[in-house]
Amino acid sequence: MTIDINTLPLHGTRILDFTQVMMGPCATQVLADFGADVIKIERPGAGDLSRNFFGEPSEEAMNNAVFASLNRNKRSIEIDTKSEAGRQMVLDMVREADVVVDNFRAGVMQRLGFGYEALSAINPRIICASGTGYGETGPYAHKGGQDVLAQAMSGVMEKTQDPSIPKSIYPTTLCDYTAGMHLVQGIMAALLAREKTGRGQKVSVSLYDSMLAMQMQEAAQWNAHGEVLNWAAMPLTGVFDTTDGAVCLVGAFKSNPLRDICAALEIDNLEPEYPTLAHQRKAKSFLQQTFRERIATNTTAYWLERLEAQDLLCAPVRSLGEALEDPQTAMNGMLVEIEHPFLGPLTLIGNPVHLSEAPVEVRHLPPKLGEHTEELIREFNLKPGNRSAAE
Repeated sequence: MTIDINTLPLHGTRILDFTQVMMGPCATQVLADFGADVIKIERPGAGDLSRNFFGEPSEEAMNNAVFASLNRNKRSIEIDTKSEAGRQMVLDMVREADVVVDNFRAGVMQRLGFGYEALSAINPRIICASGTGYGETGPYAHKGGQDVLAQAMSGVMEKTQDPSIPKSIYPTTLCDYTAGMHLVQGIMAALLAREKTGRGQKVSVSLYDSMLAMQMQEAAQWNAHGEVLNWAAMPLTGVFDTTDGAVCLVGAFKSNPLRDICAALEIDNLEPEYPTLAHQRKAKSFLQQTFRERIATNTTAYWLERLEAQDLLCAPVRSLGEALEDPQTAMNGMLVEIEHPFLGPLTLIGNPVHLSEAPVEVRHLPPKLGEHTEELIREFNLKPGNRSAAE
């Protein structure tokens, strides 16, 4: 099914994208998927840092799968933003743009001459959206932000399922993705506001704020009662090894979950002895060990069938590869297939937001560094004197 680009919700919205790595590019890819013209402003010869994750720079390495996963439906132009000619190129493009997005440290865009005040003087309708580590002001504004550091600083890393489990790094980019989606929300809200006021504005998000926001329930409980709320540490919830894998069980959202767990596991009903959550918390070690020993006696499929028969929340613990091969993944439209110029047939994760009138398609392959430089110079009618800065 080929979609008329003119019908996409963000068609006609032009975005200058200075972002790199994960937080910013995952945000601008969402906007690009829904029709925005996203133009990556990339450093000559180097580009987005994601192009250089894997060994010595080469054309193949600079167009790797990680970069491809974050940059479909975008165009790329090489501009030396530290040169006067390059800066003028950017300013000329800003006059015709709607949004400028970056995820540099606080103050970098201002030092380059691309801060909100400078750009809004050229184009009052411009929206400048920035993603930082800790915010654009305050004691940590100057610090380099990064996903793992935000996990540590925000309190996310401190919590574990059990005090005996060492604290560890969450193994996927939890903070980057969350902050990236908050960046999308901010940009969309600013675009809607501009329809009413005719003026752009500044949008700011940070990894740190996004991780605090993710803990809104935990923060409210702590501030109100001084109590730690840890969903992973609930007494009837856990991950339990089977003879051929593992089962994740959530013993909650029912009137008598312990009774139903005992029925599923074919053990004596422990609910009369531990009738309330307070009783179960005190007996957590015993209950978890009882579940663990019993579940270890049979297969994942066996226990899933019995747990589901009691209408208990449960799931197998799977690898990413297994999840990607699940028919539900394909049915949900979460796989996008492209023919990559260096990687050959490549399957990417699709957009999790599904619009009935705007299904996601790949209009532009993940761009080679500077692939659209000449095209964009002509399109923006950039001065010939600026041309050398992009070559």
